[in-house]
Amino acid sequence: MTLLRIAFYASKRPEAQQVLPLLRDKYGHFSEEEAEVIVALGGDGAMLDTLRRRFDDGKPVYGMHLGTVGFLMNDYHPEGLIERIEAAERATLSPLRMQATDLNGTVHRAMAINEISLLRQTAQSARLKIIVDGRVRMEELVCDGLMVATPAGSTAYNLSAHGPILPIGAKLLALTPVSAFRPRRWRGALLKAEARVDIEVIHPGRRPVSASADNEEVRDIARVTVETDPARTLKVLFDPGHALDERILREQFAF
Repeated sequence: MTLLRIAFYASKRPEAQQVLPLLRDKYGHFSEEEAEVIVALGGDGAMLDTLRRRFDDGKPVYGMHLGTVGFLMNDYHPEGLIERIEAAERATLSPLRMQATDLNGTVHRAMAINEISLLRQTAQSARLKIIVDGRVRMEELVCDGLMVATPAGSTAYNLSAHGPILPIGAKLLALTPVSAFRPRRWRGALLKAEARVDIEVIHPGRRPVSASADNEEVRDIARVTVETDPARTLKVLFDPGHALDERILREQFAF
């Protein structure tokens, strides 16, 4: 058996915390800086937390499902972990970077794996101008919100908002409205992965809007720029036959 340096990370869920010491005793444990691969225990939240720490080193992450939603995770089995990791298929993800400017002119930067979303903060609808690659594509969208989703995130919040499911290898982004009021029938757009999306908030003082990169939120924003970060790649490991592209394909035939 090949000696593999593994770092284990567990969510706060009791199920994950319970098996964490058992797996460390069985397979050893290294710090994330020393490890060759990171094993995340929990649900998709644990996977996303682990992947966010991989923006700089790009180390592969293998997840085992001990949480609620496990779309990005493999089934939990304590036996044969090293063999499973060595036989795993790899999915490569490109994150999004967000630059949000608030009403005070402060610029906030964050990264997202699933989506960058804008949402109204009050009972009043948001009014947004959409600019793609420097060209105004929609002068005013009246809505509850708007998001830019990656293929990996297309089955998450994007799907709940009736956005399209994107194959993991697609060089596309989904631009999806949340409860569009005007234009009422607009369902969003598919954009090239290298597109730059600028979203301006119309009347941001009277109709405040927040922006979130996955779960990192900035409130009272005036403008947001969204782009794929081609210099950063994230690697997720899946058991053979359960790779992310297969899961995304299956999701499109689920009812």
